Amino acid sequence: MGVLCSPLGLALALLWTSVALAEVLVQPDFDAQKFSGLWYVVAMVSDCKVFLGSKDHFPMSTSEVTAGAGGDLRMHVAMPGPSGCNQMDADYLKVGSEGHYRAPALGFLDVRIATTDYHSFGVVYIYKELDGVRSILVQLFSRTQDASPEAMEAFQDVYRTVGLSDDMMAMMPKSDVCPAGGQEAP
Repeated sequence: MGVLCSPLGLALALLWTSVALAEVLVQPDFDAQKFSGLWYVVAMVSDCKVFLGSKDHFPMSTSEVTAGAGGDLRMHVAMPGPSGCNQMDADYLKVGSEGHYRAPALGFLDVRIATTDYHSFGVVYIYKELDGVRSILVQLFSRTQDASPEAMEAFQDVYRTVGLSDDMMAMMPKSDVCPAGGQEAP
């Protein structure tokens, strides 16, 4: 029986998960209107095996964020892929305080805007479930394709706080497959 399959292993995993969730705060006085607009996903870090197995092959994507009624967020995501620009829309449903969401359609059980200055960067914490396996993903959003040193420091602070390590992190290479605004290049 593997460590995580034993009662002690399961108890430790649950304890670790609660500690990781408890340590991630939401941006104080989060303002969804200020957070709206185009963001580049310039870096990601995760303990997800799928991500870790292919993290060096994910190009930079974009997220167009729109503040919705009741504090929800609407995300239009454009991700470069082998067949062109893949696009999808997702609703981030407000849970409790401003800046705290869930996105059930994506398997995102807990989404938090951990920190942002609104005009240059945002750090998004996601606790998710994929095929029955739970994992943590932290994304660095930037208004430009290049993150500032301050943005990188804030990103590292969040992912290290939840127990993710530098070797789980990837900087997303720039791509012209999905130009700003999410429309495919001619």
